[in-house]
Amino acid sequence: MRSSPTLGLVTLLLLPAAPPPARADELAEKGRAVFQQHQRAVVTVQVVMKTRMSVGGMGGQENESKYDLAGTVVDPSGLTVVSFTATDPTSLWQRYLESADSEETRFKFDTKLTDVKILLDDGTELPARVVLRDRDLDLAFLQPKTKPAAPLPAVDLTRAGAADVLDQVITLNRLGEAAGRAHAASIERISAVVRKPRLFYVPDSTMTTTTLGSPAFLPDGRLLGIFVMRSVPTAGGESAPFGLMAGGQTSIIVPAADVLKVARQALEAGAEDSAK
Repeated sequence: MRSSPTLGLVTLLLLPAAPPPARADELAEKGRAVFQQHQRAVVTVQVVMKTRMSVGGMGGQENESKYDLAGTVVDPSGLTVVSFTATDPTSLWQRYLESADSEETRFKFDTKLTDVKILLDDGTELPARVVLRDRDLDLAFLQPKTKPAAPLPAVDLTRAGAADVLDQVITLNRLGEAAGRAHAASIERISAVVRKPRLFYVPDSTMTTTTLGSPAFLPDGRLLGIFVMRSVPTAGGESAPFGLMAGGQTSIIVPAADVLKVARQALEAGAEDSAK
């Protein structure tokens, strides 16, 4: 059978066009460059926390837990920023209980970090202390109790950038012990930019390896900010424990400029503690 020129032309038109060079590959290349440059500034912070819950001022149950969380080194001295919520998960409940007008306010959580360590890649464990907390920004700053033998790799908070809706950012994280606490990278997309009462960025809800305390970078390597938790009390129903609804909390990215302001205060507080 002889092929028809018309049929051949139709067939060519129906074939899918060869895809152009994928922009995703360009982003992956930029992301790998960010990963290689900044991965060592993202550390595992190991904490031991004692929690005591009381009801109506009476004694209650006391528990101790040990867990890992992600931190970002923001100064070569070892100053590390983490999410305040990550250091005290019960703060989400306590924040609601303090503002709620209900019988649940009889509950009270008392928490204390009894041990904090910054774990480095070479296996070094740096005992650390909390030198400053900013509850509004959900930031906590840790300082090694003794000066590290060598300056630690740190992100530059002054080399910051801004993002807009639907922009993509590169995030870095440390995985859990089961994954060898390996460094990991993800690509997130900004779903909203909130400007009041203060500027912050809301990532989309796609599940990635990004956790609280992870830094977010623009593809050109500038720092956008740090992942933290924002929570506000909401009126809940019977299905919401203590009335804390899912809409009352969300992960956000605090801009690097805000982190820098508090980091400078934390360095001063750490220097004062060391001088005592």
